[in-house]
This record gives sequence, C-alpha cells and structure tokens, in this order.
Amino acid sequence: MSYINSEVKPFNATAFHNGDFIEVSEADLKGKWSVVFFYPADFTFVCPTELGDLADNYEEFKKLGVEIYSVSTDTHFTHKAWHDTSEEIGKIQYPMIGDPTGQITRNFGVMIEEDGLADRGTFVIDPEGKIQIVEINAGGIGRDAQELLRKVKAAQYVAAHPGEVCPAKWKEGEATLRPSLDLVGKI
Repeated sequence: MSYINSEVKPFNATAFHNGDFIEVSEADLKGKWSVVFFYPADFTFVCPTELGDLADNYEEFKKLGVEIYSVSTDTHFTHKAWHDTSEEIGKIQYPMIGDPTGQITRNFGVMIEEDGLADRGTFVIDPEGKIQIVEINAGGIGRDAQELLRKVKAAQYVAAHPGEVCPAKWKEGEATLRPSLDLVGKI
C-alpha cells in the first residue's frame, strides 16, 4: 500500500514543546505543510544528531510555513528529560510527540513490532493532510535536514504549479519540466 496522497489517520497525543506539554492530533497537521519525523528512541546515538540537525534548520522550515513534529515511542516526559539534559536536544523548538502506545507509529507504518520502536521515517504532509513524501531509512542511517528542505521546496513548488515537475537534484529557482508529448525521449 502506498502512503502517497493518503490522508493522515486520526490520532491524539501529548508532546513536549517549548517547556510545556501540549496536545497534538491529526487536525494540527492540516492547513499548513508539516514534517512528521519518526526516530527510534531518546537518549540514543544517531537520533540526537538528526533532531539537532532539524533544530539547526528549523527557522528555514518555518520560513516555508512548515511545522516539524518529531515522534518516538518514548513518552512526553522522557522527551522533556532528554531536552533538559542534552545540549543538542535542548536546541529543539518544534513539538516532540510521545507515542508510548505506538498508535501514531503504526498509523504511519513505521513500527518495528519486535522492538516497540519506530523506524527512521520521514513524512511530508500537505495542507490538506495528505502525505506527499515518504522516506524510511535503516536504523544506522541518519537523515539530512538540508536534503529534506530541498524535497519540501520541491513538493511545495509542484503543488503551486500544476503541470510542472521537479527533476532530480532540483533546487529552488532552477528549471522545472512540463511533461508533454514533445518532451518524450528528449531528456
């Protein structure tokens, strides 16, 4: 089953965000672009490097109207403890969703059942609440926020310019393509 263009399934969760616990649901993902960023666990090794990289690039995402939600099967209390004790995680200003029941992780198809942990899944969701980008990495392979920013910009461009597509390595301001019979065999 492809997740592309599917609607985010309903969920309710508590997140740690800017010193407070807040409630988050699928409704919060609508009306703006969102990134839902799953990672295996707090207090680990690759995870803080990824979450710190997102924190370092968070303002760029915000300029694009994108909210980031990190999710692990840890609790929101664990997220707070990690935020309070790690310099890298202490930089985070986006919501850190706790998913101790695994409902959200299963909704997105990234639960490692035998471990009770999430795969490294990245989902870009459009303002209608539909998934436009899915990326799942093996546990030992960290993700790159700059590459994610590039993909988000491409998704936003395609959404705003029907009939145009972004080729490989496309960057903002570069030429796009207009698929047509005249273009067949000429790329």
